[in-house]
Amino acid sequence: MTPAADGFAGHSPFITTFLNIGNYVTQQQHSSWPHWWAVLLCATAFPLIWVGGLVTTHDAGMAVPDWPTTYGYNLFLYPWQSWLFGPWDLFVEHGHRLLGAAVGLITLATACAVWRAETNSLVRGLAIALACLVVFQGVLGGLRVRLDARWLAQLHACVGPAFFALCVTMFVVTSRSWKNMSRTLPSEGSSGINSAASLALLLAYLQIVLGSFVRHASWDMLPALFRATVVLHVVLGIGLAGQASYVAWRVLWRRTSPRPQQAAAIAVVALLAAQLALGVAAWTVNYGLPFGWGQHGWLAGHLVTARGAWQSLLTTAHQANGSLILGTTTLIALFAWRESWNAGRESAPSTAVLNGATS
Repeated sequence: MTPAADGFAGHSPFITTFLNIGNYVTQQQHSSWPHWWAVLLCATAFPLIWVGGLVTTHDAGMAVPDWPTTYGYNLFLYPWQSWLFGPWDLFVEHGHRLLGAAVGLITLATACAVWRAETNSLVRGLAIALACLVVFQGVLGGLRVRLDARWLAQLHACVGPAFFALCVTMFVVTSRSWKNMSRTLPSEGSSGINSAASLALLLAYLQIVLGSFVRHASWDMLPALFRATVVLHVVLGIGLAGQASYVAWRVLWRRTSPRPQQAAAIAVVALLAAQLALGVAAWTVNYGLPFGWGQHGWLAGHLVTARGAWQSLLTTAHQANGSLILGTTTLIALFAWRESWNAGRESAPSTAVLNGATS
């Protein structure tokens, strides 16, 4: 590791190690194939999260009681008529498995493209991590069926967004914008954003984990514990909204931030506003209006319908939108970390000269 990296590692060893991904060999020809595979991977991983949310919303996880087969059939050979025109929960669960298999194959193709085109060992390591995580997620889903365990379903729901964040990471580190940052100097006002972005990223994932406790609450869960979990989920959501909005303001205020980071900053603010509205709507269609508001006027006609169309749409959208917030905060944090790495690298020669002059 270089002296600059050693200096920065003293402040944040994990981020410093990760940011070695940015040390591309600038003389090598940049291949776009890994990046386009990463784009396809992100474009398929998010619908998989949405469909997985539908499985949870409709409690369809056990609609197909065997795994890796589907009612004794090979996954890809199950009769399409029975799938498309069968019960809704069977349609959702089998579709989730098919889409998961497709994402797994695309992940392996992305890893192969990275190993063929990239020479950086950490980028290759990221590709291996993606492949291992998608296999782990698939096995988790299978064990959830074989063991019919709710805690495995909850763990499965937490690993999915983490995998999506890793897909976004691959999308970023294989992009030309990321490579070009090795040739740019840190802009004014860049200091401090990496810590704020890291906190926003942590809060975004913690909010997903906490939401999984609400989504996968068991029937024998104490009402007081459920209320406390919901309150903590709301409080943490408010904290995430404030922190991510602050980070977005810092990124946009500089005006010299990388364009992908600026776009993500605008997107995260819009997603946070949508998440707030979706959260209120999801609570209303699942549990009715709070504080007795539903007992007055036209609101008294509202009826909570289990697994109704609006309940399914709004609840699943709220859950899936959380993964989009995680993805955008991941992108913002990656560019913030990279800029901090560049700042440490640029300051090291000056520090060395100063130390030499005073010795």
